[in-house]
Amino acid sequence: MTTEGAHLPTTEDLCRSVLENNRDSISTQKPEVAIRKLGQILNAALELSNKKGFQAMSLRDLSRASGVSMGGLYSYFDSKDTLLKMILFEVTSAVEAALSQPPADVRQTPRDHLLWLIDTHIRLTEAMLPWFTFSFMEAKNFPAAERKKAIDSEELTESYFAEVLARGQQDGSFSADMPPLMAALTKPLLQDWYVKRAKYRRRKIDIDSYIAMVQDIVLAACGATTKSTSRKTGSDTL
Repeated sequence: MTTEGAHLPTTEDLCRSVLENNRDSISTQKPEVAIRKLGQILNAALELSNKKGFQAMSLRDLSRASGVSMGGLYSYFDSKDTLLKMILFEVTSAVEAALSQPPADVRQTPRDHLLWLIDTHIRLTEAMLPWFTFSFMEAKNFPAAERKKAIDSEELTESYFAEVLARGQQDGSFSADMPPLMAALTKPLLQDWYVKRAKYRRRKIDIDSYIAMVQDIVLAACGATTKSTSRKTGSDTL
């Protein structure tokens, strides 16, 4: 079960979205120039933040790293808090866009839908690795309003899994004895891929292998037939 039907955003897609969502505050008349500059700024901001922390990063640091003058930075945002809001909004929007619209044939079966959610979420975090790493690692340092947005984004992800798991219990796809916090317990498995990337790189575990392992772990915890068991019995139709 792969990410059929889910659009995974590129850096250009994300920068275009930032521009569209902040037209009132971004003072530029040339969209393509703005998208290119936003790419430079956001890539540098995420890289610096993941190295030294967002709070420790100054706008002068960002100017040097991005190659955009201080005056140029202020034409895109008026403060670091505004930049933070831009980044968090795009992460939440990307999660909602990717996970909220599964293909019709996938949604018909809770098991297929669950596998699709796992696959899609992990591939989304791969496509947006610096963005998700930033959101996770920096959350504890966010101002109260932005910290709440990060928590809301995590709860949004959890809600997609909770809905599918509940449907599966209702139709018998998943065990009635499934842990009540299964949706919350699944989230750390999804996060581990981008938070502890070095660990999996050292062990030579690629993304497809990781997705398959997480899918089997979650299916087993739900009391459903795992993908590996299905293959052994010849009943895997995925």
